[in-house]
Amino acid sequence: MPTDAANFASHRFSTRDLPERIRLPLWREHFGRCVVHADIEPLSNAPIQADASLQAIQGLRMLALKGTSMRFERSQASLADGDDSVGIIFCSPGRSQLSQRCRQVELRAGDAIAILHSEPASVIYVDGLQFGLAVPRAELEQRVTNVESLAMQPIGHRTEAFRLFATYLKSVLKARALTAPKLRHTVVTHIHDLVALAIDECPALGESSASAVVAARHSAALDYITAHFQEPGLSVQTAARCQGISPRYLQRLMASSGTSFTERLNELRLQRAFELLTGSPAGRQRISDIALEVGFSDVSHFNRLFRIRFGDSPRGVRLARKAAS
Repeated sequence: MPTDAANFASHRFSTRDLPERIRLPLWREHFGRCVVHADIEPLSNAPIQADASLQAIQGLRMLALKGTSMRFERSQASLADGDDSVGIIFCSPGRSQLSQRCRQVELRAGDAIAILHSEPASVIYVDGLQFGLAVPRAELEQRVTNVESLAMQPIGHRTEAFRLFATYLKSVLKARALTAPKLRHTVVTHIHDLVALAIDECPALGESSASAVVAARHSAALDYITAHFQEPGLSVQTAARCQGISPRYLQRLMASSGTSFTERLNELRLQRAFELLTGSPAGRQRISDIALEVGFSDVSHFNRLFRIRFGDSPRGVRLARKAAS
């Protein structure tokens, strides 16, 4: 699939519903040769299982793969497709082995590495989940000093740059941002900048990189709040410290999306409380216990915010639910 596809495109392939005798031939032909332009070889005698999805847009391709162990070989003959993009391969979970330029690297859960699609390469995928993306080489050459020197160099997944990149990418996929025409160009540019920051310690970035870092930090902050909103002691100071930024900067990040830290926190807590009040075991929990469970330490404060948000008290919502069931 060409890197410069004009519109967002999605390709999915699964061997699940295929007869066993034709799984491998179809997987090799339709996905291997036609989609990713690589030869595929299974590495065990077990029936092959594979689920893959590829999303493509101008300036970006993303591939997710899950299945039995196999080898992807991009040989000299495969290079005729003219793909000069740079691939970033993530391993999570499971493990992978990559070979290129007479180097061999093993990736384990959380690891990542950059490879060149313009040169022969081998990727051994062992049971688990693998995710990869490809960006045009020309885009990275505008941002890093020497693209070739960064190939086959493991990317430190504990660095802040990589964490921001991974968090932003996760947020983009979850929100399906690439399917929105008005967001595509900005999101793709952010990804190019964040890839450069992740693979090179001293990228030569322009003004757009500041926007990319802000977007990534904002995504990371939202993810942290979503994961910890039920903790009673969660504060802007705690969240900022865990993100490695100042409380004032975190407040500015939140304000950039039109909401404050407290507003976002309360919204998540109130939505969870509403789910608990209207769920199947709704009559079994005391309202005060629900308030504490979702992170409110003051029940009267919870009741007041709940009424403002939903137009009724927690008790009223529960009774209405019971009457409707």
